[in-house]
Amino acid sequence: MAMVGLFWIAEGDVYVGAKPSGQAPGVRLTPDGVVALGDGQSGLHLWEDVRALTVADVPVKSLKRQVGVVTDVALDIVMNLAMTLGPGVGGEAPPVMTLDLESHDGAYELKAYVAAAVGYSPAEVDLSRALLSRLTEGAATMATTLAAMSEWGRSREGGTPRGAQREELLRRWVG
Repeated sequence: MAMVGLFWIAEGDVYVGAKPSGQAPGVRLTPDGVVALGDGQSGLHLWEDVRALTVADVPVKSLKRQVGVVTDVALDIVMNLAMTLGPGVGGEAPPVMTLDLESHDGAYELKAYVAAAVGYSPAEVDLSRALLSRLTEGAATMATTLAAMSEWGRSREGGTPRGAQREELLRRWVG
């Protein structure tokens, strides 16, 4: 599994945001279309019907956000130790971003958890938005781009690549 821009790639599966588990909201990109997952949203939006994909509510990495996350983690540890409940109990859900999908039959707001704890770099956000736009350019473009992302995920060993590598991958996939 690895995060590249706004995408979470697990083996050959590509998600916008974090890969959901259980009833958590999520969005999966498949060769057939955009799949809404989780409680309160479901369904398949076929690529042939999708006219636009845009993303909103994306947290952008900043020093203030990084300090806030570290502060929250430290406070969480202190509270957990003081309450002797152990780490990880009662944690908050990660922030949610919105994937706006425009199709021939209407507009949809799909939710997905953010995968980056301190937000995404501005370059990764811009490149990810360009990549989402590219996926709506036509069947051949979508199939080629999504296949390249999936193939990279299947061949990837290890975790998330470093920032410069993520940006290079996104540039390659955007074309």
